[in-house]
Amino acid sequence: MPTYEYQCQNCGNQFEAFQSMKDEPLTSCPECGGGVKRVVSGGAGVIFKGSGFYTTDKGPKPEKTSKKDKGNQAPCGAKEAKPACANCPAASGAT
Repeated sequence: MPTYEYQCQNCGNQFEAFQSMKDEPLTSCPECGGGVKRVVSGGAGVIFKGSGFYTTDKGPKPEKTSKKDKGNQAPCGAKEAKPACANCPAASGAT
């Protein structure tokens, strides 16, 4: 549920209300009982949970292959082309 920000038109009090999107907007100030209007706010930032989002994360890095190494690789991504590679489509005769 979102948090909405309101401002009292009478006393200037600013407050937040945790409401469902289906709820009607608040109409009275909790301090003085005056009329309120909903203020458009910037919202919250995006939160990235887990690893892999930042350059400072530690963990296994993907293996880099050079252009000269790619010539020796099997189509399935194995380091060396082997005729009995079970995962390789070239070994089973499929192309």
